[in-house]
Amino acid sequence: MTRVRYASLGMLGLGIGYFLWYTPYSALAKALSGGLLPQTGGPVGGLVLLPAAAIGTLLAMPVTLTVLRWWKHARRRQVGRWSVPAPGRETAWSALWMSLIVGSTTLNFTFPGVSILLMLVLMRISTLIISPAVDLVRKRRIMVHSAVAVALSLVSAVIALNDVDNYRLSAAALLSLGAYALGYTGRFLVMSKHGKEGMLDRDRRYFVEEHMTTPVFLVVLLGIPALIGIGPAAEALRAGFTTFLASPAALPAIGIGVLYEGLFVFTTLIFLDRREYSFCVPVHVCSSLLAGVAASLILRAVFGVAPPSGAQLVAAGIVVVAALVLSYPSIVALHRGGWVLSRRVMLFVCGGNTLRSPIAAAIARHELSTAARRGAWRVMCAGVSVSTPGSPLAPAAADALEGLGIRPPRHSSRPVTASMCAASEVVFCLTSAHRDAVLALAPSMADRVVCLDPDGDVPETPDSAPRIQELVRMRVEDWLDRHPVAVSAARGA
Repeated sequence: MTRVRYASLGMLGLGIGYFLWYTPYSALAKALSGGLLPQTGGPVGGLVLLPAAAIGTLLAMPVTLTVLRWWKHARRRQVGRWSVPAPGRETAWSALWMSLIVGSTTLNFTFPGVSILLMLVLMRISTLIISPAVDLVRKRRIMVHSAVAVALSLVSAVIALNDVDNYRLSAAALLSLGAYALGYTGRFLVMSKHGKEGMLDRDRRYFVEEHMTTPVFLVVLLGIPALIGIGPAAEALRAGFTTFLASPAALPAIGIGVLYEGLFVFTTLIFLDRREYSFCVPVHVCSSLLAGVAASLILRAVFGVAPPSGAQLVAAGIVVVAALVLSYPSIVALHRGGWVLSRRVMLFVCGGNTLRSPIAAAIARHELSTAARRGAWRVMCAGVSVSTPGSPLAPAAADALEGLGIRPPRHSSRPVTASMCAASEVVFCLTSAHRDAVLALAPSMADRVVCLDPDGDVPETPDSAPRIQELVRMRVEDWLDRHPVAVSAARGA
């Protein structure tokens, strides 16, 4: 049976989970660094508590992956007689960037004279700007709503930073914010290329490998300067790894890392959603800013800490508006699609997955986007004989689509898998040989694996594009008409 995914409700749940972990995490970091907890005996420098927080995340990580039972999704490497989980090159790079994010995020909440909300506003402005920039690098067209969101983010920054009487932003804080932005830029670039494909097994592999490697990298990155011990920053890190771990304040500092482990789970699942960053980033922004307000209120109620200024609250509100503007296409798609809560998968399969099946999938997306079924279907493509996974769309395919008046999509070839077929409502194959190969992978799907042209094979030439367009229009519409139950189930009605 086709797997039903309640995408909107799922993203809402992830946003709530992110909020619930971020609130105590940010409040505890600010309280500990500010000397508000009785066991601290005074303020604790961010670089001093950061090693303990990193150790907390490192200790919590294996517990999380064990409870989720997701270790099995990681690739493995033979070390002597042992087969151990090991990251791929791409997930190792992502984990390196993520270690910058983890370290700088915690550090951002420890600077004196800067509220939780102000730092969150500045951090979220950077992600709102980075997300369309990554789309631009990946050769996606920057839409008007993205430009408006960036403009609103800059307005928010001006308002927040002009409130000079209510914060002290040191050079160290600016450097930490820069490291945070650099980390997200690198992570988004890697994730947009190797993740966010909507394939459960690959997304979980990415999640596990990045997750298990990030805290290790963070401890190493903090440990190297601590061992060298040159300069006040290195001395602070050395104290964090030595004398501070024996102090009463070490336990709440480790607790900061444990809490980050929880929000790490939710933020990664939010960004791994296959939809564009303009859908995922607003969830991340709104949840964290609400958490910042909640944490500030908690500190106000428990310790009497001054609340964020009016200008900072206004700036946060503008960032939320910017996030909603960024999500405009998704909101429109949901509205036109009848507020779809789940989407069915339509899969096109050819040989190398660089010419015929990408053309067919692009045509199908175009046809469905102008129909009443808009938003109810997710269209994918794959190949039965992909020699080099990750290959781009063939130039001839791009030219053929442009000749049909269809914008060529961003594409990365991938082999068809049994799980991909099982998740599909229907699999359209470009030749009978492709159908036989798919059925060898998923023999129970004979009634859902069909040839796009029942009268013959579609040749592997760009000249086939008009014929493919005709076949897609005819066969897809016929399939939808003959399966009304599946269509209605895919809609939110």
